[in-house]
Amino acid sequence: MPRNRLALATALALLAAPALSACGSSAASDAKEVTVYSADGLKGENGDGWYDKVFADFTRQTGIKVKYVEGGSGEMVQRAVREKSNPQADVLVTLPPFIQQADAKGLLQKYEVKDAGQVSGADKAADGTWISVVDNYFCFVYDKKKLKQAPKTWAELLDPAYKNKLQYSTPGVAGDGTAVLIKAVHDFGGKEQALAYLKKLQANNVGPSASTGKLAPKVDKGELLVANGDVQMNYAQSKTMPDLGIWFPAGQDGKPSTFALPYAAGLVTKAPHSANGRKLLDFMLARTQQQEVSAIGGGFSARQDVKPTDANAVALTKLMDGVDFFEPDWTDIDKNLTSYVEDWKSATGS
Repeated sequence: MPRNRLALATALALLAAPALSACGSSAASDAKEVTVYSADGLKGENGDGWYDKVFADFTRQTGIKVKYVEGGSGEMVQRAVREKSNPQADVLVTLPPFIQQADAKGLLQKYEVKDAGQVSGADKAADGTWISVVDNYFCFVYDKKKLKQAPKTWAELLDPAYKNKLQYSTPGVAGDGTAVLIKAVHDFGGKEQALAYLKKLQANNVGPSASTGKLAPKVDKGELLVANGDVQMNYAQSKTMPDLGIWFPAGQDGKPSTFALPYAAGLVTKAPHSANGRKLLDFMLARTQQQEVSAIGGGFSARQDVKPTDANAVALTKLMDGVDFFEPDWTDIDKNLTSYVEDWKSATGS
């Protein structure tokens, strides 16, 4: 190589050396970014969801860019499991029972969020591995244009009129899909009774869906008459889907009922940007962001001291009026989730 080219190559190598060494773990931990793996529902399809606002404000105030990955609750946990030896996510957000599952699998590290004291004990782990950032509830949706009124009972969904016009997301994959199974077990008085019903319902069911968020648009368009969902996501969707209605199946006592399905967040074990993850969790639970949960996201604040009075908050309160609430045995569900899902697959042929 000619002398001048050799000198140039040597100079370039020396210049590149610091940059190459900066690619080590210390640089990665100091990077101005944070990666969130989350169940769908809080990010708006048009960039107008609660996540959109919170992440933009967080980046503007801290300079930390949020990288976002979305999927079903079970899907996100399984992805984190596959990456356990080399974590890519910093914050994991899922619905129950998957947040408990993530905790049991050692995917979450302990961190007491700054305002954790304002969140009720039922909405956070006792050891600080996860905490609710948005409260939410199980529901079903229906096509208001084609149905004069919402169904009231599970039995109505067995009518042949719903054949290929009904769909619910897959238990074990989607948090809301798993919620269908939990609600049925509660309403029918046991797993065997619930599975017997869901076996019959399969005659009308379109088939599996990994994402609950994709079902509401089908209902609004008339492709489906009924689908499962959750109040926060479906209420937010109804703003741009005028034919989407929300309803709650009645149990054996004839009363509509539901249970809490909060978006629960935790700091991933050995997260590549743990410090940034802590900052984001603190930010999401801060009073300002929690006051925006209903106004922007159509959900319920996780903080007990936040009492919103915006139009959405008033409408959500009215929507939940007359609906009974029950608390599932999450410990039992977490312990037996795999067998519950396998039994569901066997009963429905899924």
